[in-house]
Amino acid sequence: MKTIELKPACKDYLWGGERLREDYGIQSDLHPLAEAWVLSCHPDGPSVVASGPYQGKTFPAYIEAVGRECLGEDCRAFDEFPILIKLIDAKNDLSIQVHPSDDYALTHEHQLGKTEAWYVLDCDEGATLYYGFQHQIPKEELARRAKDGTLPEVLNAVPVEKGDLFFIPSGTIHAIRKGILVAEIQENSNVTYRVYDYGRVGADGKPRALHLDKALDVASCTPPAAAPDFGGHLAQCRYFTVDKAVGSFQGVCDERSFTSLLVVEGTGVLREGAEEMSLHKGQSIFIPAGTGAYTVEGDTLQCLVTRV
Repeated sequence: MKTIELKPACKDYLWGGERLREDYGIQSDLHPLAEAWVLSCHPDGPSVVASGPYQGKTFPAYIEAVGRECLGEDCRAFDEFPILIKLIDAKNDLSIQVHPSDDYALTHEHQLGKTEAWYVLDCDEGATLYYGFQHQIPKEELARRAKDGTLPEVLNAVPVEKGDLFFIPSGTIHAIRKGILVAEIQENSNVTYRVYDYGRVGADGKPRALHLDKALDVASCTPPAAAPDFGGHLAQCRYFTVDKAVGSFQGVCDERSFTSLLVVEGTGVLREGAEEMSLHKGQSIFIPAGTGAYTVEGDTLQCLVTRV
C-alpha cells in the first residue's frame, strides 16, 4: 500500500488539556497535551511515519526517500512542503496573536507567513473565540490596549459550535479560547506574534514574550471580512483545499496533489486496490499523488480531506 499513517509531533503549551489523548487517541507523555502536529514537515515538529516500509522515518525523510513526485504537480509552485495540519486542545485561552504575510515573514523570519483555517471539532457550551475587532481602531489604540490589558474589550468575540469553520487570513488578530478543540489547516509556518497574554508566565516563571512591534507592522485593525465563497469547499486558498467527508466515500488521488485524510469522528476502513487500512478517530493518513482511486467505508466516519 502506497498510503502511510503518520504519528504526530506533540506540544505541551501551558494552555493545553488532555482531550487529544483521551478523546483522539494521541499517544504522548506530555502533560498538558496542547497540540498534535498530525501532518508536518516543519523542523519545529515533523510528523513520523507510523506504518509500512518507511516506519520510523520523519515525514521529510520519507519524502526525500520516495521523491517529491509524491507531493504532486501543484506542489511544484512551493519551495517547501506547503501545509501543516494540527489538532489543538484549548483547555484555557490561547494568547491573542497575529500572523504575518509571506512577504513580511520571509524578510523578517526567513520562513513563510501563516494563513490558516480552523474546523471546530468540539467546544464547551457558550464557548467563544476572538476573530478581528468589533470596529476599526487605530494602531496606536491597539498598542495602548495591549499594554494596559484592555485589548479584549474591543475584540470580536464569536460564539462557536461544533462543525464551524473559520478562515483566518494573515494579519487577522485572533485567539482560540478555553473549551474549544480545533483542527487547524495552515501554511507550513511556525511564526506567531503574541500581542497579549493575560499576564501569564511560562515554565521558567517569567512573563511570556510579546512581539508587539512586529504585530503592529502586520495587524489589520478592522472587523473580519465576510466569509469568502469557497465554491462548496470548507476552505480554499493557494495553499490548501479542505473538504469534509461523512460516512463512506470514494476518492481519486491524482497526479496534481497528495491527499491528507484526518479522521475526526468514528472508525472505518481505507481500501486502495486489494489492500486496506483500518481508520480511527485522530488518525492522519497521507496518500501520495498519483495513487489513484481509493475507497473509505464507515457509517460513523467523518474525515477532513485536504489537498494542495
